[in-house]
Amino acid sequence: MSAGERDRDQLLSEAVNLREAGRREEAREQLVRLAARFPGDGEVAYQTAWVHDTLGLEAEAVPYYERALAGEALDGDDRRGALLGLGSTYRILGRYEEAVTTLEAAVDEFPADNGLKMFLAMALYNVGRTHDAMRLLLTQLVATSNDPEVEGYRPAIEEYAKDLDATI
Repeated sequence: MSAGERDRDQLLSEAVNLREAGRREEAREQLVRLAARFPGDGEVAYQTAWVHDTLGLEAEAVPYYERALAGEALDGDDRRGALLGLGSTYRILGRYEEAVTTLEAAVDEFPADNGLKMFLAMALYNVGRTHDAMRLLLTQLVATSNDPEVEGYRPAIEEYAKDLDATI
């Protein structure tokens, strides 16, 4: 490992620790400098996007999320987090179609992640795909709920989720 890589790792770790300690503005400043120094580094870009999001700077987060996802540098958890972050951020900014596209791709890539499905359902609602949103939410509800009342109606809910306009 080169001195530059060690320096990068140390600065990135410090910035993440600052964010986690609630010193988000300091973390942002450090990460922006680090992202300028390592423009092709997906992990640095992801952490920079994340800190912008935590500060309510969603528009500023988008290019960092996009940069983070441009290559293959992110591992599974970070890639999943970056897809969720970007999709959610697009949604917050009113970029609903981009949110749906991003979150649909994320769900395809990480089909077991129920959090992604919830954010996708919200974005589907925003683009007027209310049936798709409800279908997704109902399917997730019956798949994940331990509530005896929900479990008791599981067959009916599963059928209605397929076609909300149908009568059973």
